[in-house]
Amino acid sequence: MKVLLSPHGIGIGTLAQALREQGMDATACSFSNDIYAYLSDICLKLNEHPYREREAIRRAFFDEAKRTYDIFHFHFGETLFQDKSDLKILKGLGKKMVVHHNGSDARLLSVARSFDNPHVVVKETWPEERIHANLKLLSTYIDHAIVNDHELVPYVKPYYKHVHVVPYAIDARRISPVYPSPAAEPLVVHAPSHREIKGTEFVIAAVDRLKREGVRFRFKLLENIPHHEVMEWYRQCTIAIDQLRIGTYANLSMEVMAMGKPVICYIRDDLRPTFPPSLPIVSANPDTVYQVLKDLLQRPSDWRALGMQGRRYVEDAHNYRKVAEMLLRIYRQL
Repeated sequence: MKVLLSPHGIGIGTLAQALREQGMDATACSFSNDIYAYLSDICLKLNEHPYREREAIRRAFFDEAKRTYDIFHFHFGETLFQDKSDLKILKGLGKKMVVHHNGSDARLLSVARSFDNPHVVVKETWPEERIHANLKLLSTYIDHAIVNDHELVPYVKPYYKHVHVVPYAIDARRISPVYPSPAAEPLVVHAPSHREIKGTEFVIAAVDRLKREGVRFRFKLLENIPHHEVMEWYRQCTIAIDQLRIGTYANLSMEVMAMGKPVICYIRDDLRPTFPPSLPIVSANPDTVYQVLKDLLQRPSDWRALGMQGRRYVEDAHNYRKVAEMLLRIYRQL
């Protein structure tokens, strides 16, 4: 059985590698040469071509893919064609399909506000009508959906027959931990993929306030730079701040914990029990990030312990071999 993971998304290359180590013939294909395409086996680089060329490349890839692959594992609520006309064709050919939702492609503001989270926002480019129509179309042809944690379950459960929770995967062997020194000047980093969603304005406000108060530390905002450069900043940092609005953590937190650094991120109280009890993330929302960051900066003796707890956490909870085994069990159900 051959599986294609596509058309884009954080970590599809890691998933494909993990599946190959489990004996599955897996290929990760990113359609665009963007910051999320790292570790992909194939990159079509559609963003570097004019529209007509993009469509021809997309069509040629689909013609080859439908002959080559048995399982299509779509990511970020997208398929190989923008209008998703490939779904009907693949269904008619008897291909097995599963769709992976990662966040903004499924998060409905009306539902999100029902969880007593006054901070939550969604991307303006993904209005509810678009999300609803997309979920409805996908679930017409696909019975199984995957989400990374329980925060996304309520958004997709009404649409699909089966919803599976599969955590982010990381190959921690690729990352050597560099635990923070309590003696060095602290470096705080924040790497937003979308400023409003991540709560960047509140991070910057907290940093500016602490600077005015004379708290000694450096701050680096990481935007629009290659993944390998981001990882180098994670290696140098003392503390990383992830997202403050959604109520769950994402790829930044996972990579920084693998690096052995403390992480600040908003974890909704009702979601905390759905994660392993060893989750060491220090929770903060837009209202509390100033005080939480201040307190953590003033506790250098805790930095290394939090970093070591984070490293152990991702080695277990996000072990890419375990995640691959979960995916194989899902594939058998398709």
